[in-house]
Amino acid sequence: MSKQWASRDGSFKRQVSKFQEIISPDHPVFKPAKGRYWLYVSLACPWAHRTLLTRALKGLTSVIGVSVVHWHLDNKGWRFLPIDEATLEMANQKNLYKDKAGGIVGALSDKSSPVGKVPNDSARLFVDGTFDPNEHAQRLSDLYYKADPEYDARFTVPVLWDTKLKAIVSNESAQIIRVLNSGVLDEVAGDEATKLDLVPKELESQIDEFNSWVYDNINNGVYKAGFAESAEIYEKEVTNVFQHLDKVEGILKQKYETLKSKYKGLDEVLSRYFTVGEQLTEADVRLYTTIVRFDPVYVQHFKCNLNTIRDGYPFIHLWLRNLYWNYDAFRHTTDFDHIKLHYTRSHSRINPLGLTPLGPSPDIKPLRD
Repeated sequence: MSKQWASRDGSFKRQVSKFQEIISPDHPVFKPAKGRYWLYVSLACPWAHRTLLTRALKGLTSVIGVSVVHWHLDNKGWRFLPIDEATLEMANQKNLYKDKAGGIVGALSDKSSPVGKVPNDSARLFVDGTFDPNEHAQRLSDLYYKADPEYDARFTVPVLWDTKLKAIVSNESAQIIRVLNSGVLDEVAGDEATKLDLVPKELESQIDEFNSWVYDNINNGVYKAGFAESAEIYEKEVTNVFQHLDKVEGILKQKYETLKSKYKGLDEVLSRYFTVGEQLTEADVRLYTTIVRFDPVYVQHFKCNLNTIRDGYPFIHLWLRNLYWNYDAFRHTTDFDHIKLHYTRSHSRINPLGLTPLGPSPDIKPLRD
């Protein structure tokens, strides 16, 4: 881990996003339009995953295209795969940018052989990553410098890009998903817009309150444990993560028992089984992207191994599998190969040999065992 990620006491510090504008009919610059905005994401990154999920759930895939960086983050940052005219024409004809995961096929390797055999310089288009059709950038950093030649921080995903002005609207995931949920792009999406509201007014305060402690203690908590550079800080942070997983488990247990007393059958219960209220909200989206990575990477790679979700948290586990198997947007934007390879190959300070564990198997269990 680069020392710029750590404080003097060895604790992890997250970078504050520099670009934080919105899209709105009232905004002096960034106004709603079909095809004007583009998302640059990593399928491995939980923060970028939030934006992919919201884009899919809101029915905005035809409005906002997606490019996916290579899963391997090297010392120069995120990179795109090379582009040529034939590939560009094929991608345009098949509308691959409009896919829920930017056209990634969802399988990095023959499952009969270890995913760990895939080399870091593997460059299979629409498997390891995609390209940038807008600026033909080789690196994500190219876009940052185009937006601000004096930019001097890390080059993070996601990036919401304005193809018209060649500018970054926002690189703050929490803000991007609020913009996508706001409805400002529903009109240009037409009949494809789902009209789903992930932050309904009557639940907004509860969602914000839930998000606030989940972010600090779980979403970011696993990073604070994994990137800790002293035993004292690691032990404090990993204990805190599991204390708050216990809290989520308690919330979901009470929710499940209440629903079970009101409705007949598991399907009816699961259709209302969410963290806040009885409908899918932003709180579920933001928690999901951490929980779905927990057993595959955070348990072993970030040493968050006091328990696993599948063995220690039955109500979180049921909630996770319900989202993954019953909602296409969750399943189609979750790529376990990108996730596992990115973490184990990109964090050489944590995993200097770059070995990628085979397990857990399966990546996620069936909804009904």
